[in-house]
Amino acid sequence: MEELLMEFEEKMEKTLAALANDYSSIRAGRANPHILDKIRVDYYGSPTPLQQVANVSVPEARMIQIQPWESSLIKEIEKAILVSDLGLTPTNDGKSIRLVFPELTEDRRKELVKDVKKKGENAKVAIRNVRRDANDAFKKQNKANEISEDELKQSEDRVQKLTDKYVAEVDKAVETKSAEILTV
Repeated sequence: MEELLMEFEEKMEKTLAALANDYSSIRAGRANPHILDKIRVDYYGSPTPLQQVANVSVPEARMIQIQPWESSLIKEIEKAILVSDLGLTPTNDGKSIRLVFPELTEDRRKELVKDVKKKGENAKVAIRNVRRDANDAFKKQNKANEISEDELKQSEDRVQKLTDKYVAEVDKAVETKSAEILTV
C-alpha cells in the first residue's frame, strides 16, 4: 500500500514539474534564456538544442544574446527562432544574434495570465486523474481482499490529502506566475 501511495505521489510531483517547465517558457517582459529551451537548430542535418550550438546570455534585462560556436550557424539559428512560436525577431551583427523583448501591452499580459491559469487548471485535472487512478487501485485491492475496508478508507484519505497538497502547490505556482506577468 505504501509503495502505491509513493508511486501516485511521484506522478503528482511530475505533473507539478511539468507545469513549472511550461511556466519557464512563458515570457513575462523580461529576458529569460529558458524560452529558448525548446528551439532546435539544424546542425549538420540533425535537430540540436540551441544551447548545444551556441552560448546564450542575458546582457540586459530585456535582451538575450546568442553567440554560436560556429559563425556558419547564424542563419540556421535565425531561421529556427523565426519559425518558433516566440514572436520575436532576431537581429544579427555577423557574429551574434540579439533578441530584444518589447514591453508587454496590458492586453498581452492579460492573455498570458489566462494561458497561465489554463495550464494550471490542466495540471489540477492531471492531479485529480492521478487521485482517481489511486482510489481505483485501492478499491481493486479491497475487492480482491488484499486490504480491509479500514485500510481502503485510510488510503483514500491519504490520497485526498496528497491531492489537496499538490492542488494547493499548483494554485501557488499560478498565483506567482500571474503576479510576475502583471508586474510592469
